This record gives sequence, structure tokens and C-alpha cells, in this order.
Amino acid sequence: MPTLVPLLARHSFFAGMEPRYLDLIAGCAANARYDPNDYLFHEGEQATHFFIIRHGLVRLELHAPPRKPLVIETIGEGGVIGWSWLFPPYHWHFDGIASELTRATMLDGTCLRVKCEDDHDFGYELTKRFAHLITERLNATRLHLLDVYGENA
Repeated sequence: MPTLVPLLARHSFFAGMEPRYLDLIAGCAANARYDPNDYLFHEGEQATHFFIIRHGLVRLELHAPPRKPLVIETIGEGGVIGWSWLFPPYHWHFDGIASELTRATMLDGTCLRVKCEDDHDFGYELTKRFAHLITERLNATRLHLLDVYGENA
């Protein structure tokens, strides 16, 4: 049975990662499919996974009643969604909703946390990659908010 190692190795998020680390990650990976308007996760729920989007679009929404949900970002092919599984209290901060048919590689964060504890070098490597992703996502959110609210500031 083929593993997901070749698929992971081709993804920019894992570029240059040691093959033994890719094997660890693939052991926690599965394919997933979402129809339009299916939720990948809900704000406030336990965050147990992250996702590599292979096809489709996922919108990240923030709820701030009484307003309608605000789309923070839309993530497409090649995008990585979710770091809440890595940092306590391990809860989602947004909703993730498929905007169209979406295929993803779903990675079990609980499984990966155990592997990070067992191999701190692996944990450090993965955390560095997520720190870079978090920085990119925060910058994109800042620019989006400037577009939305900049004229009224």
C-alpha cells in the first residue's frame, strides 16, 4: 500500500525535511474529502488535525456577533490550514468551511504531538515551519483588515 510520503515530500511546507521526519508525518496522515459548505472544523472545538489542501478552497471565518461571519482568508491548493493542534489549549479559533469540493491531506495533530515529544529535534523542525506559517497568516490577515477597515480608520 503506497504511503503519503511522496506527496508530502513535494509540498513546499515540507521542502528539505529529512526523510525520516516525512515518514513520521506520513504515519499520522490520511486523505480527506469535503463537499461545498462542509466544515473541516468549528471555532471552539478541540483542534486535533491540520490540513494540506490538495484541491479546492477553504474559507476561514471569524464570528463576532451580531455581525455576520467575517472571512479572514481563503486557502486554496497547496495551502496549509491549522496550527491550533500544536499549542495549548488545542482549540480552533475560526471555522474552516469548504467553499467548493475540496480534497486534503489531513494530519493527526495528537499523533504528531506524541512524536514531537519523543523526538525534540523533529518537534523543533515542525514548530519552526509552523512559526513561519503563522507569521505569513498574521500578515495576510493584517493586510485584509486594512483593506476592509482602512478607509474608515
